[in-house]
Amino acid sequence: MSSSFLSHREKNQLLAAISIDDWGHIESHLEWVEMPAGSTLQEAGYSLRHVYFPVTAVVSLVSTMLDGATVEVAVVGSEGMVGVDAFMGSSSANNGTPATGTVMAQNSAMVVRGGYGYRMRAQAIAHQAKRSEQVMHQLLNYTRTLFFHMSQTSACNRHHSIDQQLARWMLAHLERQPDNQLHITQERIASMLGVRREGVTTGTLRLQKAGVIRNGRGQISVLDRAGLEARTCECHDVIRSAYERLKNDAVLQAPLMQGIEFDQAIQTRVPGRAGTPSGADSSMH
Repeated sequence: MSSSFLSHREKNQLLAAISIDDWGHIESHLEWVEMPAGSTLQEAGYSLRHVYFPVTAVVSLVSTMLDGATVEVAVVGSEGMVGVDAFMGSSSANNGTPATGTVMAQNSAMVVRGGYGYRMRAQAIAHQAKRSEQVMHQLLNYTRTLFFHMSQTSACNRHHSIDQQLARWMLAHLERQPDNQLHITQERIASMLGVRREGVTTGTLRLQKAGVIRNGRGQISVLDRAGLEARTCECHDVIRSAYERLKNDAVLQAPLMQGIEFDQAIQTRVPGRAGTPSGADSSMH
């Protein structure tokens, strides 16, 4: 078993949870793609063509109202997948017309932190889920956690202060990237939280005065992670704990890799884009 085989699996937690036998069926369908910041991976109400497994990219799942207002309902990083509707059956378009043989995206997906990940055709992941009970089990485990994330976010937006929501949002994104830099404007954060920009401006000023962050033009540097955690609500820990349980379950269920210990395997890395799956490209659509 080659090191590239192992490193391809471990780059994304959900893919790493797939058994070796099932991975043999899935690997050939994966493409290594760039996910530029600001790009849209899927749009609500439109046909879902691909699913994505982020590796270094961070993606925001967004609900959009008829008046154009938006709110982030969840964030996806290397722990999961964008496009869970693909293996959950067909749905209808916004006008109620049956989308025969087609799955429609229920949320828009926008890249907040640019990076790379794997792409797979929606039909291919749906086929693999039907083919293998184990694949379906792992996908449903992740989807259940994602839906919990969405419901907790909804409750937080309704019951907690803007300052607490702001801290929760920052922490959720920080946990899915390697550094403490958030490359985003206050206007965009306000859109993600579904609040007025003035509320975000006031909240970031309070955090900056407390020495928790340094606010720049289009960038926020988090200086005091513990201080940020102290200013958020219980929703952050509740959501984080749900993903920790998902991660622990995946490790416990992961089979032995032909004599190679799992914790040894996940330490393997692929430098740059070398050793990526065959047929890979950097196109988004």
